Amino acid sequence: MNSNKAYAKAGVDINLKAHLLKSIKADVKRASRPEVMGAIGGFGGLFDLSKTKYKKPVLVSSTDSVGTKLKVAFMTGKHAGVGVDIVNHCINDIAVMGAEPLFFLDYFGTSKLEKKSFHAVVAGVTRACKASNCAFIGGETCELSGFYKPGEYDLVGTIVGIVEKDRILTGETIRSGDRLIGLASNGLHTNGYTLARDIFFNKLKMKPTDNIPGGRRNLGSALLKPHLNYSDILMGLTRRFNRATHSRKRKENAVLGAIHITGGGFTGNIPRVLPQNCNVTVNTQSWPKPSIFKALIEYGKVSFEELYEVFNMGIGMTLVVAPSAADAIIKFCREKKQRAYLIGEVTTGQGDVQLQ
Repeated sequence: MNSNKAYAKAGVDINLKAHLLKSIKADVKRASRPEVMGAIGGFGGLFDLSKTKYKKPVLVSSTDSVGTKLKVAFMTGKHAGVGVDIVNHCINDIAVMGAEPLFFLDYFGTSKLEKKSFHAVVAGVTRACKASNCAFIGGETCELSGFYKPGEYDLVGTIVGIVEKDRILTGETIRSGDRLIGLASNGLHTNGYTLARDIFFNKLKMKPTDNIPGGRRNLGSALLKPHLNYSDILMGLTRRFNRATHSRKRKENAVLGAIHITGGGFTGNIPRVLPQNCNVTVNTQSWPKPSIFKALIEYGKVSFEELYEVFNMGIGMTLVVAPSAADAIIKFCREKKQRAYLIGEVTTGQGDVQLQ
């Protein structure tokens, strides 16, 4: 690594970047699949779809970021969790359509590459990809001198998955009387951090090392709890409870729609899968709230409606299911160690969410 080069003096060390990328190749290789061709570091990642088992394959893709949760990572110096966050957030976004994750790419941009934080983030990405049998096949790592604040970086991810054309979950068969099941979150996941940081750090003048008001966990660790991955439980549910040859058939299909509760909360996300003639009523008292949300309710001075518009409030994923199968689906989730609750019902309406 030659720091005497003009580009390095200007703020971009090409040799350092090459060294860091080389140092992570062994870790990244562990997050692979048989369909992956070539090694990380090329101009593009290669994935052989002909090796997959799908008869009518449809690719499903999504891109997202960790958002201002990164600010908490910068404050605490703990970076591995946000690597997990970006993978699981992206995987959940395609899982709601019934898709299996195939491969993931990341974007890591910073003013100056720092070995410790870079390696921690990549370790988190690799761990999350491996846990989901999702290949980590590349991305972009760049130094943009003077563009980001010193010690900070941006993290973005792109996921590509696959689903059988006839098995795509669309929500179009949802009708009045269907039930809403909520799968528990472990905290804020990756949304609402601008407001949460303002409440805890600006208004309440708290530090990451302080305990959450009314809780035992310190604020920093609570805010950095990694986003849960619901892909395995969703795939297990559709295999078990959706037996029809096509997702557009209600008969023999019990899981009719799935919603990732991310930016926009309940009111912004649930309507995305509802037919135009359906509403959903959510009983907000039907599940226990983690202490981080109890503190936001008590000390945040945020309206009831806005809380459920910004935060997941303890529910990271919701399922719309046939009423006859609701109890069995909840039992299945709990047997898989996923907390699940009956939280609402579909009614006749115009695609709205009503909070009670």
